[in-house]
Amino acid sequence: MMRSLYSGVSGLQNHQTRMDVIGNNVSNVNTTGFKRNRVNFQDMIYQMMQGAARPRDEVGGVNPQQVGLGMMVASIDTIHTQGSLQTTGVKSDMAIQGNGMFVLRSGDQQLFTRDGSFGLDSEGRLVNPGNGMRVQGWLAEQVDGQTMINTSAALDDLIIPIGTKDAAQETTEVFLASNLNKTTPLIPADATAAQVQEGTWSVEYDVYDSYGGTHTLRIDFTRAEGEENTWNANVSINPELDEATAQAVAVGGVDSADGQSFTLQFDNAGTLQSVSNAQGGLLNEDEIFVDVTFQVPESAVPVDPETGLPGDPQTQSFSINLGQVGSFTDSMTQYASRSSTKVFSQNGYGMGYLEDYRIDQSGIITGVFSNGTNRALGQVALASFVNPGGLEKAGENAYQATINSGLADIGESGVAGKGMVIAGALEMSNVDLAEEFTDMIVTQRGFQANSRTIQTADQLLQEVLTLKR
Repeated sequence: MMRSLYSGVSGLQNHQTRMDVIGNNVSNVNTTGFKRNRVNFQDMIYQMMQGAARPRDEVGGVNPQQVGLGMMVASIDTIHTQGSLQTTGVKSDMAIQGNGMFVLRSGDQQLFTRDGSFGLDSEGRLVNPGNGMRVQGWLAEQVDGQTMINTSAALDDLIIPIGTKDAAQETTEVFLASNLNKTTPLIPADATAAQVQEGTWSVEYDVYDSYGGTHTLRIDFTRAEGEENTWNANVSINPELDEATAQAVAVGGVDSADGQSFTLQFDNAGTLQSVSNAQGGLLNEDEIFVDVTFQVPESAVPVDPETGLPGDPQTQSFSINLGQVGSFTDSMTQYASRSSTKVFSQNGYGMGYLEDYRIDQSGIITGVFSNGTNRALGQVALASFVNPGGLEKAGENAYQATINSGLADIGESGVAGKGMVIAGALEMSNVDLAEEFTDMIVTQRGFQANSRTIQTADQLLQEVLTLKR
């Protein structure tokens, strides 16, 4: 029996496999996150006709004589090159610029994908809407009033609870870093209303109680008569109300007699040196905090639904952070330029609802609440592998780990080559049609050549059969 006949058969079979792979690549040219496959061939076994001989004194060496018995598929590789990114504008869509993979959970099975066409289900979970697989990551936690994400914790389903309530938080610190104009005129003893207004710099901001109620904090700054670089400050809560709000102001633990005033001292360079009050309170080191306490007005206390009466009176306390002594960055200053409220913020807010969300390059999901706050809700996890080519395709754009891919190294983006997350975009297939069609032509010619080998071998066998005639 002629060996070339079976060599041709092996060529036909394996070129057919190569054509199958090319057909799959072409069919997935528009599949999100698809990674193309490549077939590599290798020769098969050889029949030894004559072995090699070493050189002798009389003659030289002789090479071995072998006849090949065909070819076989060496490997079908998955090519994990970066695909082009296509902008979609859908905030839940994500693409990875790098080598990472999204982590999905289907039941107890952990799968991986480059397809970031995600969405929310009815329970607010971030899922692949095509198959319901849940996107994995880490949910944010509240620790001592701070939002933290522990990326070393176990993975969990990511939840974006649109429409859920955000509890109110009382104000505990107000940060003030105004500039007070050194050339502001002094207010004379018999000042008119216009002179008082010209010589006063006022700042106002909303602060919140534990009920989420809003109160107006107002601080009026005026130059102290007869003292250089000295300003008097007067604090008032809810100045627009007809009835004054009971309050107290303390400097270094010492209450001001009028419950409102304190004094700021600057140096000639314009930086804050100390804060004091007439009762002996003094702060002149490190950060300067003035403590304010006020009684929440009865009208702002929620009504008890059982009795129909307002709840118990509540006392609210917060600190005014005036900045660092001797610092001109993010601190109170006194320069000969217009007075300003360059930095003025506070950490309280009223009750709100989660209205929207954003995803940044680190995969952190930030919730946008109706009360004006933004807070991290969770972070998308990414996985990388020592040998991504060893992953097994599980269908539905998903991969699963094998003994040759190595264990998944799961972490946050930007670590160990995982890349960064691009929100509002999807990764396109890395199939190059020009390359695939060229490879298709080569495969077709290879298939034809192997069929010619079989035809020729058949003709030779026919000649053998005619010898008997």
